[in-house]
Amino acid sequence: MDDVVYAPAEVRRSRYAVAAVFTVHGAVTGSFATRVPWIQDHAGVSTGQLGLALAFTAFGAACAMPLAGSLTHRLGSRTALRGLLALWTLSLVLPALAPNLLTLCLAMFAYGAAAGMSDVAMNALGVEVERLLGKSIMSGLHGMWSAGALIGSAGGTLAAHLGADARAHHALAAAVLTALGLLACQWVLDIRPAAGEEPPPRFALPPRSALLIGTVGFCAVFAEGASLDWSAVYLRDRLESSAGVAAACTTGFMLTMAVARIAGDAVVDRFGAVRTVRAGGVLAVLGGLLIVVAGHPAVAIGGFGLMGLGIAVVVPLCFAAAGRSGPNPSQAIAGVATITYTSGLIAPSLIGGVAQATSLVVSFGVVTVLACGLAAFAGVLRSGERTGSKVSAQAAAVPGPRP
Repeated sequence: MDDVVYAPAEVRRSRYAVAAVFTVHGAVTGSFATRVPWIQDHAGVSTGQLGLALAFTAFGAACAMPLAGSLTHRLGSRTALRGLLALWTLSLVLPALAPNLLTLCLAMFAYGAAAGMSDVAMNALGVEVERLLGKSIMSGLHGMWSAGALIGSAGGTLAAHLGADARAHHALAAAVLTALGLLACQWVLDIRPAAGEEPPPRFALPPRSALLIGTVGFCAVFAEGASLDWSAVYLRDRLESSAGVAAACTTGFMLTMAVARIAGDAVVDRFGAVRTVRAGGVLAVLGGLLIVVAGHPAVAIGGFGLMGLGIAVVVPLCFAAAGRSGPNPSQAIAGVATITYTSGLIAPSLIGGVAQATSLVVSFGVVTVLACGLAAFAGVLRSGERTGSKVSAQAAAVPGPRP
């Protein structure tokens, strides 16, 4: 990265701008997720065909994420993020326009590619702002993503309740979110490569450090994907809960994760990434055990709440550790993101396959075992701990409060 020294006020302003970018990014996901049934009916695809189309989202993301590093190197962080975020918000209109399976697969590939590239760019910038501030902010940024997803899903739920055409709904949402994203990007830091710095390769295998860090992220995202997609089914089929109670469990899980992420930075600053993730792993395992042994919906809901609390800050800390683990933060973050996207893709289907062969209890036993990996492998997040910041060095020379 460049050797520019940034004023404290400029860095603080960028922090809030990046938080707004995360919120916009999450709102796109929430807006899309609530209209999937409409998109399925419009495209005329079966449940199995819909699953195939949704798989193209992760495939597109995995193919495109390595490009984000070279784009950021060539254009600078601000211009690259502005373009990639706009590409992501505008891609929201594509799935609802698809009239059949083929076009839906192509739309989901483009949607996933835009999601992945903008995801890498905003996380790389978030890591750099965190470094400059000298304190943890990544958990809070991901908390803002979760808040954005909840806002987007609320708007989508209202649109669905009113019977609105998803093409009109998503066109309006894309226009609003694009404008908000472009506005937020005006205030992010414009970080450029240092003179003579070699550009990252357009496509490259993730570095070894990213593979190790990605293992921790894999465990967390597997638990998250399993809980989001199967918690309601678990309560309905295993514990014979009503549809309302089952849905409330999933909503509660999402809220737990959002609140824990927003509050997580203070915990990380106090105890460090490694101890925070190890403690989170213990909570996730306890939650998994409650889910497995639950004989009453309240016990299972408590278990899913503990699971969400335990895994909430893991992925943000994995991105932060990846960004500090080597000379090419975007490449390392892309590697971790690819691993976590893969985990999120295979978790729901694997849980379903295990449940079909055995039971949902056994499926969440598998989730509980993987949660043990959070405590076991948390030590890999120790690499690249923050050692200071440019902004701190200049704080005394610049008027105003220190960050």
